Parts: sequence; C-alpha cells; structure tokens
Amino acid sequence: MGLTRNGIGGLAALTLLLSAMATGRAAEPAAGESAEPTPSNAELLRELKAMEKRIRSLEKQLAQQKKAPPPAPASAPAASAATVNPPPASPSPPSAPPAPLVAQSAAPAPAASAASAPASPAEEKAIFGLAPSPLAGLKLGMYGELKFGAQQNPAAGGKWQSGFDAARIVLLPTYQFTDNIIFNSEIEFEHAGAGFDNDDKLHGTAEIEQAFIDFKVSPYFNIRSPGIDLIAFGYTNQHHEPTLFYSVNRPELENGLNNGLIPTTWASPSAGIYGKIVDNLNYQFQINTSLEDFGDAFDARTDARRAPPGPYMAGIDGLNGLDFATPPRGDFAQLNNTLAYDFQLSYTPPFIPGLAGSTSFYYSPNIEPRGAHADNGRPLGASSLAMIDTELRYRLPQSGFEFRGEAVGLFFGNPGNLRANNDSDPTNNVGSTMWGISGEVAYHVPLGRALGGNWEAVPFYRYTYMNRQTGGVAGSDATARTGAGQQQFHTVGVAVFPTPELVLKLDYQKVIDTEPGGANSDSVLGAVGWLF
Repeated sequence: MGLTRNGIGGLAALTLLLSAMATGRAAEPAAGESAEPTPSNAELLRELKAMEKRIRSLEKQLAQQKKAPPPAPASAPAASAATVNPPPASPSPPSAPPAPLVAQSAAPAPAASAASAPASPAEEKAIFGLAPSPLAGLKLGMYGELKFGAQQNPAAGGKWQSGFDAARIVLLPTYQFTDNIIFNSEIEFEHAGAGFDNDDKLHGTAEIEQAFIDFKVSPYFNIRSPGIDLIAFGYTNQHHEPTLFYSVNRPELENGLNNGLIPTTWASPSAGIYGKIVDNLNYQFQINTSLEDFGDAFDARTDARRAPPGPYMAGIDGLNGLDFATPPRGDFAQLNNTLAYDFQLSYTPPFIPGLAGSTSFYYSPNIEPRGAHADNGRPLGASSLAMIDTELRYRLPQSGFEFRGEAVGLFFGNPGNLRANNDSDPTNNVGSTMWGISGEVAYHVPLGRALGGNWEAVPFYRYTYMNRQTGGVAGSDATARTGAGQQQFHTVGVAVFPTPELVLKLDYQKVIDTEPGGANSDSVLGAVGWLF
C-alpha cells in the first residue's frame, strides 16, 4: 500500500492522541487500583524523539515510492471519445500561394479550436500570423494590394497618365464556436477610405464581402447559413487574393476594370451546401439573390422597389458586361423576387498529377427588375440568364512550367427584353450570348535566399479575348456597334515572391479592339500584394 504525506501526518496525530489518552488514564487510576508511576518529562521527550524518527523513516519510504516508475496496468484503458469519434478534418484554406493547383473547399479555414490538442507555436499565432489570439477560437487574417504606374485614359484621347491606388485592404476575421460551427467574414476597404472627403481626398468604399456560418456535418455534406458569400463561379472570383494571380490587375474575364464577363468580386446574399463527392472531386451548391438588369444608383430605386419611371442605366450591356448587375446586399432593396442557382464541381484528377480545375453553372429565371421598361415607355418582360465557366490550372511535375486556361459563356433567354436594347443608346446593345477565352503560360524561377526569404520569380504571358456584342440583338434600339465590346488583351510581366505570402508585380498590357481610334487602354503597372 502506498504512503502519503497526509497519511503520515494522520499517523503522527493518532500516536500523540493515544499517548495523551494513556497519560490521562495513568493520572486517574480506577477505584481500588494502585496508582502507577507517572512518566517523567525525560521519558516523554524520548518517546517524542522516537516518534519523530519513525515519521522521517516513513517520509523516506514515500519519496522512494514516488521516484519508482508506475507499474504497468493490467489492461489498456478504454479509448477516449476523441479517438472513437474524431472531428471531421478542416477544409483546405481558400488560398495556398503562390501556385494554387490543389482542389480546395470554398469554406475559409477555421480558427484553431480551444478544445483541440495544444497547437504548435506557429499555429498559436492566430492574429495576422504574428501574435496569439486573445480569445480562444478567434482568428484574424488580412490581404491587400497597392498599385502604381501609368496607363492610357480613353476619356483623355488615350493620353498616358501616372498615378497610385491603395486598391484594397481586407480583414479576414473568423470565429470557431465549436470544431464544427465556424463563422467566416471578409471586411474590405477600397481606395484608401470609405468617405467622400474633400479634405483627405477620399473616394473609397467599406463593405462586407463575406459573412456566413458553416455547419460542418461530414466531409460529404456541410451547410452554409444564409449570409453574404462569394458566388461559386470561376476560380478567381473565389480566390482573388493578389498572391494567387500574377498580373497587377485580376485576369480580364473576371476583372471589373476591364468590364469582364464575371463581375468579380461577385458576392451576393446566399445560402448553400458543399462537400466532396469522392476523393479529388468536390461540389458546392448555392441559392442566391439574382443578378439584376439595373445598373443605376442605389437611390434611383423607388420606395416600391421598382425601376424609376424615367430613363435608368442598364445593369447588363455590350460595353460593360455584367459589372453593374450585382444585386444590393442590404436594406431589402432587391428589385425582384427571383432566386438564382449556381453549382460548381472542383477536381484534381489523380491520374494527371499537377492538374486542378473547376466547372461552374449559374441560372436565373429572370434578371429584369419590377417595372422594367424601354425609354419609349414599353414595359419589358422577363429574360433568363444562364452561364457556364470551365477553368484549368496545370503545373508540370518536376518543372517550373505552369499553364492556365479558362472559357466562359453567357446565354440570355430573351435579349429583346434587356434594358440595354431598349435605352435609346445604339452602341451598348446585347446579343443572345457573350463569351470569352483566356490562356496563360508562366515559369517559376528560384532566386535563392535573401533577407530571410526564399525568393521566386514567375514571368508570365496571358492572352484573353472577349465578345460582349454577338448577334441576335432585339428590342426597340437601332444597332450601331463600335467594336468596343470585342476586345483582345495581351499581358506580359513578372511576379516576384520573397515569401509565399508576399508578391511584387510588374506588367505591361496591350488592349486591342475595333473601335475607331483603338481602345486607348494600354498600361504599365506595378503592385505590392500580400496575404497572411
């Protein structure tokens, strides 16, 4: 039987108590008995010293028992609940710079759970990767980009103008309520500020780009709550951090500056499900607020949530594509009751190492707002919109070569009802389709270590063609195309990565169309971008 310090103390107390009782009995003999001699102080002192010696001996035995290894148990203990029912693995993060060639879940990576095993020192730095989180389950990341250089201005006759743009700084807070319930958000500040300030010359925005809660049921089925989410269409729309593409501006098919076919960043009120079908094949399905063929100012929407009675700007047209068609995200200001649907498959086929891609579908039964009308007052009926996108990314194994390609098509159910074909402007008309293709080649060159980083350069070339003004135009407008809706883009440059989280960019872009006088939109730009 093991001895404890409490047991030794109890034994000493019991011995003293018995000694005192014996002394008391000796002092009070029973009737008829002769009194025994009372122990002297010297005898009591000897007894106490003997007791102290015994206590020290017992303490020594206790110390020896503590040093000895514990005996092996007769049988192994039962497995813990965490071993029997481990939590599902966290999805891959939405970005893995610099070359995202692995299929990734649409869900942002959750913060580390307080209930999980102790994290390594690197994992504990949940605030910008620099410091531990003050609250268990809270994680904060950031990405951003600063641009500078010179570009032609079509509004100034193609003259070259230099400038600088604090394009965006984005905060990425997440909070893990449990291992399986995770809040995700993205808060974006664009162009250096959210005010229209004459003193500080601010003319930017602050917006909620993502805000939703994931309920992770299993690797095969997970629920995303109603909220604001990125539409699962194309690759760049969901993975638009500056370390994930090599040009200064986003690729043209998904770039609002070039009036791309996908209105990136395309975020919308939505809800959905996601997971994997089998290994290397994932899916995501969303129900979301439909795109709107209404591109005018927010206050142009009437209190009845209808298009205004007078002229209004089209949301979809042959010059700007879908850039002005995204619906509002707040104030119940949507102009129709239509729900849209999108579905995406992402894949990394194991029989082709280095290949990753996705195929996306989008459908809205009606993109026309309530009260849609032509400039002549004729009411406009409904028009559906169907979209398809396929993109591939291939990194040649054991090589620096990388290839990317994308194709996107838009199909309008009734182009005669589109506002652009009935707005008295004959130059922005829309046909029954829009489409575009893009191809890119890049080569990864290791540069060695410097300043604590393992540097890499990625020279690249990309070609893009877009046609926003195909045939099949109908409506009340005459057609007078200028050629501005059919464009070619040649982009060549280099992206230098001191670390995977930081990129320095420089590129030149040549823009060609058949508009009289040319596109006048060439540029030489540089940028600094980061994601951490």
